[in-house]
Amino acid sequence: MTGFFLADGGGGPVIPNFGGGTSKCVTNNGRFCWDWFTANWSGTFEPALIQHIQLTVIAVGIGFGIAFLLAIAAHRARWLAAPVTFLGSLLYTIPSLAFFEIMVSITGINWFTVEIALVSYTLLILFTNTLAGLSGISPDVLDAAHGMGMKPAQVLWKVELPLALPTIIAGLRVAVVTVVSLATVAAYIVPAGLGKPIFDAIGSGLFNTKFIAAGVLCVALALVGDGLFAGLQRVLTPWASARRGA
Repeated sequence: MTGFFLADGGGGPVIPNFGGGTSKCVTNNGRFCWDWFTANWSGTFEPALIQHIQLTVIAVGIGFGIAFLLAIAAHRARWLAAPVTFLGSLLYTIPSLAFFEIMVSITGINWFTVEIALVSYTLLILFTNTLAGLSGISPDVLDAAHGMGMKPAQVLWKVELPLALPTIIAGLRVAVVTVVSLATVAAYIVPAGLGKPIFDAIGSGLFNTKFIAAGVLCVALALVGDGLFAGLQRVLTPWASARRGA
């Protein structure tokens, strides 16, 4: 909680005491005070960043596992695509705050509640991209694989999934950016992640640096996550990059 101190120890003006810095920028609540940010990095921003990464990795990992299995099933049984897409679309259109509040009434105020909501927002993106990647493979390629004597499981793992990988990773990139954004809102439910310093700053209405620093870190995390998957795609599918450059 932000405290206060008197400027002259008596009846002078009250100046917010933000802690971790005594520069003029801090006492005047400047737009961004680098000394305060560095002084509070280990106590405020580093833990929040780590928590935000954990929230994102867990949600995207679980969401991908569920969506991947559903996409493979729908690729084999086409009738599954419509109901799964409908359910994913329904979950995706629920406003985040409303979704979090609904889940709180069911599972309580905890990380599990937050992760259920975050995972739900990844399903539509990851399912549709994975299914699109699998469905977009040329029938001639599949006929050639079957002609070589490959079994269905071999065709899936050695032909279909490698060719669908660029589309699958594109879905992962979108899912990561989406979850990083929504995990910020999750701090409304649990005091974790980069949303916590953002909500703290908004609630106090006093210190710009905390708000700006947390917001910039959130954007940076989204960009880094997107960049990592973009690099992974280039490594795993060099043939796709070469074809785009041709």
